[in-house]
Amino acid sequence: QVQLVESGGGLVQAGGSLRLSCAVSGSILGILRMGWFRQAPGKQRELVAGITSGSDATYADFVKGRFAISRDSAKNTVYLQMNSLKPEDTAVYYCNAVRSLNVYWGQGTQVTVSS
Repeated sequence: QVQLVESGGGLVQAGGSLRLSCAVSGSILGILRMGWFRQAPGKQRELVAGITSGSDATYADFVKGRFAISRDSAKNTVYLQMNSLKPEDTAVYYCNAVRSLNVYWGQGTQVTVSS
């Protein structure tokens, strides 16, 4: 089992920044990929950014140049640095881990961007 706990969400004005953290615990060995997803009210959950065990990162087009995903293996934590936030970035942000054939999710953290 893998446990994921997100933190760092909150209310920010448009143009501001937030850094989300995802603390990983449990059976960490063998995690292939981690990612950040988001879900706005009435919308499907969508991928924001992902990072492999080799630290190769991918981004959704709508966050390229604004968000950055990173990992600190010593702290077992994955981060999502979000800059130049827009009201349309408002959503619950979820951390995700893929290990073997299993997918794990955190409980989510709310990000609200005011205009």
